[in-house]
Amino acid sequence: MLMKVDLQFFAGEKTEKATPKKRQDSRKKGQVLKSQDVTSALVLLAIFLYLLIAGSSMRDNLLAFFRETFTHLINIETISIKSIMEIFKDILIEMAIIILPILVIAVIAAVAANFFQFGLLFTTETLKFDLKKIDPIKGFKRIFSMRAIIELIKSILKISFIGTVTTVIIFVNIHDVLRLSFKTPSDTLSTVGKLAAIMGIAASLVLAVIAVLDYFYQKFDYEKNLKMSKQDIKDEYKNTEGDPLIKSKIKQRQREMAMRRMMQEIPDADVVITNPTHYAIALKYDDETMDAPKVVAKGTDHVAQKIKLIAKENDVVMVENRPLARAMYDQVQIGQRIPDEFFKAVAEVLAHVYRMKRKI
Repeated sequence: MLMKVDLQFFAGEKTEKATPKKRQDSRKKGQVLKSQDVTSALVLLAIFLYLLIAGSSMRDNLLAFFRETFTHLINIETISIKSIMEIFKDILIEMAIIILPILVIAVIAAVAANFFQFGLLFTTETLKFDLKKIDPIKGFKRIFSMRAIIELIKSILKISFIGTVTTVIIFVNIHDVLRLSFKTPSDTLSTVGKLAAIMGIAASLVLAVIAVLDYFYQKFDYEKNLKMSKQDIKDEYKNTEGDPLIKSKIKQRQREMAMRRMMQEIPDADVVITNPTHYAIALKYDDETMDAPKVVAKGTDHVAQKIKLIAKENDVVMVENRPLARAMYDQVQIGQRIPDEFFKAVAEVLAHVYRMKRKI
């Protein structure tokens, strides 16, 4: 009894790698290998690179926008609903020209990061309402789980490393920072923008390093959660391939049905070619509907004896031809016309059968 319990315990341990079907089912549910830090790092890096390259153009557009606002729009003499709507439309267009490129780059970077991690995927499984997600007991367990502790450590590392890197950048450029009070607003804006872009790129690179480490951890955790027990694999095989016992019964039933159909064709056969003890081939030919004789039944040993018995009971002529019976059994399936190489031999047999019938 103790050994049986131990075997059941080990059979239930999840020690086996996930099968392709298990991976596919998990993917359909939205459970894929993904590190959110990879997406965040790529999005931030793309945005700050764009700001570094196109920062001067954005500054000029902002200055032009404020200049237009404080010189032209503020001096409108007649205010009406139409004029306000026109102003509002112009402001939206100007702001879209400035902000939209950043949003587009962020979306492209996010889609690319997810695509590189798990490819194209669209599923609504994650949007379905699940009461288990609001279970307070499970929520409490998630808060104090090992995964939550690891996420806390990751957050501390990110804050520490990013804070250290940005501090170093400010310290290296401390002279430019201290001279800001003596610069014009335009130069101050350029310096601040440049430092912000550099700090953003540096922070993104640090986050990318952390993201690589997080990706490998997520891969380890993903594979661990996908692991299956030996019993899981057996159950999956039964569900996909069917219970072997049931499959064998179905195949047996199919063979029995095929055998009955074959035996029902024998009384209409023209001749049964025998070995004479081990093989039996029943042929049928109708010159009006067939271009060549076809095999309606065949068998060996016990089945051959049954074919000959039915043929005898229905007065079907039996002809002994050992090589022809053996060759046709190996090369011709039930319901098929005989191949060309057997035409001459079969024609001689049928001619012999027809002569016997005319004598009768």
